[in-house]
Amino acid sequence: MAIGILIAAYFFPAIIALLRGHHNTLAIFLLNLFFGWTFFGWLGALIWAATVVQRPIEYRMVHDERVRCSRF
Repeated sequence: MAIGILIAAYFFPAIIALLRGHHNTLAIFLLNLFFGWTFFGWLGALIWAATVVQRPIEYRMVHDERVRCSRF
């Protein structure tokens, strides 16, 4: 039980990235896996996991022209 909690806490940044659908989830997981044992590696992975998730740009056809849709 305690081991599971420690493992979940160690991989918390990777879990956050996965749940948020981050576009760099694999890279965040690898950073967390190899450098998470250092405070700065774990903190860096957590900050990276909390950054803005990039979504694909959507376009609509308006009067036969491509117009970029703004998302708020």
